Amino acid sequence: MNSRAKSEALFAESLNHIPGGVNSPVRAFRGVGGQPFFAERAAGAHMWDVDGNEYIDYVGTWGPAILGHANPAIIEAIKQAADKGTSFGIPTEAEVRMARLVKACVPSVEKVRMVNSGTEACMSAIRVARGFTGRPKIIKFDGCYHGHADSLLVKAGSGALTCGHPDSAGVPPEFTAHTIVVPFNDEAAVREAFAANDGQVAGIILEPVPGNAGVYLPRKGFLEFLRDITAANDSLLIFDEVMTGFRVGLDGAQGRFSITPDLSCFGKIIGGGLPVGAFGGRAVLMDVLAPDGPVYQAGTLSGNPLAMAAGIAALEQLQSGEVYERLEALGAQLEAGINAAAKSAGVPVVTQRIGSMGCLFFTDHPVHNLADAMRADRERFKKYFHGMLAEGIYFAPSAFEAGFLSNAHTEADVDATVVAATKVMRIL
Repeated sequence: MNSRAKSEALFAESLNHIPGGVNSPVRAFRGVGGQPFFAERAAGAHMWDVDGNEYIDYVGTWGPAILGHANPAIIEAIKQAADKGTSFGIPTEAEVRMARLVKACVPSVEKVRMVNSGTEACMSAIRVARGFTGRPKIIKFDGCYHGHADSLLVKAGSGALTCGHPDSAGVPPEFTAHTIVVPFNDEAAVREAFAANDGQVAGIILEPVPGNAGVYLPRKGFLEFLRDITAANDSLLIFDEVMTGFRVGLDGAQGRFSITPDLSCFGKIIGGGLPVGAFGGRAVLMDVLAPDGPVYQAGTLSGNPLAMAAGIAALEQLQSGEVYERLEALGAQLEAGINAAAKSAGVPVVTQRIGSMGCLFFTDHPVHNLADAMRADRERFKKYFHGMLAEGIYFAPSAFEAGFLSNAHTEADVDATVVAATKVMRIL
């Protein structure tokens, strides 16, 4: 691998102009030490930095690149859309096409509204829940990250966790007074929350498969329990599928686990790599939104024609079930290879995976929630991350983030990754 002199110089300069030198905290490598490389280009499953180093990429722009970087159909769709104009501030046909596509893929969605980010989607879905029920309180789970809206940035995951600050300064306690936080996979805690706030809970929001404190899976029956208890209390169940939506299956985690939420939040993949978000659900709920109802939500660039074109091109390709079958096989191959590498080196690891999304924890105990994840060996992860990066393998620079495969990865890419992991595990 070449030096990273150009990246180092760029980072030194960026520190003078951008807080922390980055426009999203986890990119700063604070969770693993060292400095980030600066990307120059990417194609398929590979990325090149400004110094000419090549990496097999398992970050995939944090999830959207399920078809690989610079997917030809997506690039062509963006070019054609850009020729007609980048934004209009009035509806376009592409917005209608996107809404039809989302509804066709996710049966629980009867109406959908486009926004500009996953943060906006979750924030708006909660506003709908409160507006529809007339209740103030929301239950969330520790380690689940739903964007950086004030009322949700409580015991969050993602960059907030990576940087060691699960809560954020600048959020007055009053703003989170109606947010109830309980451990993931803990049915008793959920029951207690409802009992202590009888008639006050508008809904529960969760990542059905948390991916922002590492990846951990719902215990058998847990999602069914949430569906039942919200229905019994006239509360709403909100699935944050910004990460899992169109990633773990065409109909997301709700399809994979056969659960029907009241509202769903999407992002990442539905923009084909461009900034986007969406939330949707039962028509009776969505109809409380302005201009039809009293719940206000708006956005100048919502439904941006470039993002719609890219997202449509992505979803149309994903409608072939072959993509998910291939991703499942590649995921199983990578998981088995990493486990074998760790076993041969005598290094305790727990790998967690659902489809093409997963992570590893350096621990010998099961990981079911944030408390379990926090017990993993983060120092060993740092060494592993830098060792793999030196071998040309780019995983997320945090022990508390998911990794992603794309349809552009090959079996040879996975084999090369396992060879590198076998080498690195032996020196941890």
